Amino acid sequence: MAVNQWENAEATMSQPIRFYFRGAVQEVSRALPTQTVLQHLRGNLHCTGTKEGCAEGDCGACMVVIGSLRHGKVELKAVNSCIQLLPTLDGKALFSVADLQRADGGLHPVQQAMVDCHGSQCGFCTPGFVMSLWSLYLNLDGRQPRRRQINDALSGNLCRCTGYRPIIEAAQRMGQLPPVELDRDSLALQLLSLRREKMATYSACGQQFHAPRSLDELVQVCAALPHACLLAGGTDVGLWVTKQMRELGDVIYLGQVDALKNISDADGMLEIGAGVSLNDAYEAVCAHYPDALMELWQRFASLPIRNVGTLGGNLANGSPIGDSIPWLIAIGADVVLRGSEGQRVLALDDFYLAYQKKDLRPGEFLEAVRVPLPRAGQVLRTYKLAKRFDQDISAVCAAFAFTLDDGMVTSARVVFGGMAAIPKRAERTEAGLIGRPWSESTVTAAMADIGRDYAPLSDLRASSAYRMKAAQNLLRRFWFETRPNAPLPAYAVNVFASRPEEN
Repeated sequence: MAVNQWENAEATMSQPIRFYFRGAVQEVSRALPTQTVLQHLRGNLHCTGTKEGCAEGDCGACMVVIGSLRHGKVELKAVNSCIQLLPTLDGKALFSVADLQRADGGLHPVQQAMVDCHGSQCGFCTPGFVMSLWSLYLNLDGRQPRRRQINDALSGNLCRCTGYRPIIEAAQRMGQLPPVELDRDSLALQLLSLRREKMATYSACGQQFHAPRSLDELVQVCAALPHACLLAGGTDVGLWVTKQMRELGDVIYLGQVDALKNISDADGMLEIGAGVSLNDAYEAVCAHYPDALMELWQRFASLPIRNVGTLGGNLANGSPIGDSIPWLIAIGADVVLRGSEGQRVLALDDFYLAYQKKDLRPGEFLEAVRVPLPRAGQVLRTYKLAKRFDQDISAVCAAFAFTLDDGMVTSARVVFGGMAAIPKRAERTEAGLIGRPWSESTVTAAMADIGRDYAPLSDLRASSAYRMKAAQNLLRRFWFETRPNAPLPAYAVNVFASRPEEN
């Protein structure tokens, strides 16, 4: 179908946005497709308990919980409503802080715990903290949270008043109060009634939002609208709207294509669909690379961002400071691309051509990433340098994947983010390492080679000199942790476990 025929046909078939909210199905027909969930909550539904702080997914004041069906079961996740576009709610359930009050007017255990532990002062950030804790409460199924789980749940919330201690105490106390259950069975039936079998198109104010349900529909609409904006989690595109005030034009939403959310393991490769959330993707990969990737998983943005952001979106974005790209290049990952002419597979390090330029043909989209599983003798480490531990963008992100045999370097892949216009391998450094003994003198020579591989820029995160020195020292740190004699232990954080003293 020609582009203009497609646009004319779809414009006459606009379907309302339907979602479940406060015991009823809401239908929206006239809102801008780029209106955010937060704007609709406050301006149209008059639920002003949810606050706007940063409008970029950093502070957590706008936190809500989204419910969706996955394999017939309800998934409930905390997300930042300030960067979620309203049409992405279609077929889902929305919960705000206004939903927590009990039928008898009493407080929910999360709210009561915040009162008991003096977890609120000015109160502006409090609704967001409550929603993050409510999401944790729901997903614990009555179990007491560990300290690391609490820290991770609150990683997307900022507070200037309390110092966090009383909020953490509230998280520990909420499970000790009489429980309040959510009727998931009834919610599942509501969501099932909202499920669409075919692609939905929402049109308003001259803009269109297409939400295909299958890969075939996605291929068709991408071919018809090759210049449309592809939207996955919205953690970057949302900022185009709220901060850059950009007009998106036609939008193709990938979040309803279930085929993009599969993870499979075959022939030594872990294939992760482009629609798999960052949190689920890292959980799957960390099962195979726990020492190398566990800390990076925890430090990647915040839990609400990882709940909606996708690994495919992170790769397709191609940011030179994206934390997933260096280690995926280091272990030799491939991307699966799909368009009207079929599938093609490309090495990830061949995908990036220049700053914000990728080997992606018109109408083509990223379908999956293939992650090699660990090989005998392979050593992988990743390191992230940023000004904060949680929820910060890297100044430098490094990944080293070596094969060592009897003290010799038989293969080496050295990749840095933040050092060039694209995540880039240090090819001179790699060539100087292969075939050499894994020794301090070899590492010292390789550190000098890094200076010939990169010419980093200075920006608000770090100076050029800092980036270069940090990159060189990270290679030395890698050697300290993997040297044949007396290696130092690698530091890894398990987001689901905790030491006894943390309980």
